[in-house]
Amino acid sequence: MDTKSSSAISAVAAAVRSMLCVVTMTGALAWLRMLDNPDILFRFDVVEVIIADDGKARVELIKNAFPLSKPYLY
Repeated sequence: MDTKSSSAISAVAAAVRSMLCVVTMTGALAWLRMLDNPDILFRFDVVEVIIADDGKARVELIKNAFPLSKPYLY
């Protein structure tokens, strides 16, 4: 059975993260347009929840996880 190398899996994971960032940015800008483009500062935070085998959850907040990238402007 052929398995993917860790570098191939890392590339796929990076592509998924990149797409999630784009979707998040697009959604955030649409929401701000719906609010009539308020004059506010914002950032993109990520909450990571990891559940261990024993059922205990670990929660981490990553503030300013990624910037609003080109071509998106606000």
